[in-house]
Amino acid sequence: MGVLSDYTFAVWNTDKDRLVNIGKAYSGLTDVEIVEMTRWFLDHTLDDQRFRRTVDPEVVIEVAFNNMMQSERHDSGYALRFPRIVRLRPDKLAADADTIQRVKEIYGKQNR
Repeated sequence: MGVLSDYTFAVWNTDKDRLVNIGKAYSGLTDVEIVEMTRWFLDHTLDDQRFRRTVDPEVVIEVAFNNMMQSERHDSGYALRFPRIVRLRPDKLAADADTIQRVKEIYGKQNR
């Protein structure tokens, strides 16, 4: 079985009614976690476009990154530079994920 190891992630928009993408990471999970996440994603696929899957927005991850920049490429208007997954957060619900307001705070602090 092939694995899914390229993860696009998002934050909540201002109204917390829609997720907006902010980055993509390819590293940080163990081989075992990648296999587990592949099974989960396959079981929770909403839309399969062969090279891209949309899944139930339930998985929360913790991400580290070098810095943040404004970006027209991502729906959030921001992009994380050199993001990597720190860990899965099964203790968090999707509703607990960061918001675009938090992104703006981080961006503002790094540019002071």
